[in-house]
Amino acid sequence: MDQQLLDTLRVIALPMKTKFRGITVREVALIKGEYGWAEFSPFLEYDDAESAPWLASAIEAATTPKPKLYRTSVAINGTIPALNDPVDLKKVVDSFPGVNTFKVKVGTNLAEDLARIDVIRKLQPQAKIRIDVNGLWSVDQAETFLNAAGEIEYAEQPCATITELRELKSRTSVKIVGDEILRKAVDPFAIDLAGAIDYLMLKVQPLGGIKRAHALAEHHNLPVVVSSALESAVGINYGLTLAASFEEMNFDCGLGTGSLLAVDVAQLPIVDGKIEISEFEPQLDGLDVAPDRFEWWKNRIMRTAELLK
Repeated sequence: MDQQLLDTLRVIALPMKTKFRGITVREVALIKGEYGWAEFSPFLEYDDAESAPWLASAIEAATTPKPKLYRTSVAINGTIPALNDPVDLKKVVDSFPGVNTFKVKVGTNLAEDLARIDVIRKLQPQAKIRIDVNGLWSVDQAETFLNAAGEIEYAEQPCATITELRELKSRTSVKIVGDEILRKAVDPFAIDLAGAIDYLMLKVQPLGGIKRAHALAEHHNLPVVVSSALESAVGINYGLTLAASFEEMNFDCGLGTGSLLAVDVAQLPIVDGKIEISEFEPQLDGLDVAPDRFEWWKNRIMRTAELLK
């Protein structure tokens, strides 16, 4: 990794409004290159190999021109964490003004998950509901849930393996989206997704940047939806850029997770269910992590950069 890029490193901590993925503070690393600020923010538990595509994406964002864009704003879905209190759920729903689609986190408790979906339907009767399972279900569990859940736009990674997803597709008419099956693969170009999923979930950092995400979409020849990995506004803006770089985008994208942050480096307001792609200088004052955390991230980046050589 270029030393000039490393010298621009800032590591910040962003408090969250509610616990998501088990965390209440999101740490992210930012670097600045010729084409602006870029984000490197693999979750803390990811090893260097899994973090490598995230760094490739950050380097791409900082050092290469943006692709041709087909729209200036992107329609988004609301993201609903695994909360159970209807009051808390309403607060989350209200943070997504004008949004017509909600992605609900499920997978750990059948009754609570169904109740959560029911609350969202009562709050937003006209909205589409999609679910995100993170591969937690067996085929039988997935079938049971989908039979009980009513109309679902799609189920994102309901089971962990390609074999399970193929079996599930033979039992349900609900569309299936592949997420972890793609981004956690040792070689996402080598996997055979035929008969396993209907759509590809593209996340710009985990897949190694915009150019590689497009290559994967072309290789697997499936419709795509773009989502985020709980990034700061810097990372979200690059995800918006990915979504806008597809000439055809038929889904609301999961790029509104900034609404889950109590503090962010810039405002990317949701207006009528869309977020505009913008240029901005991130506001970092007062957000820097402690020196030991900065060194932890710097060392992580240097180790990960060795894997990209």
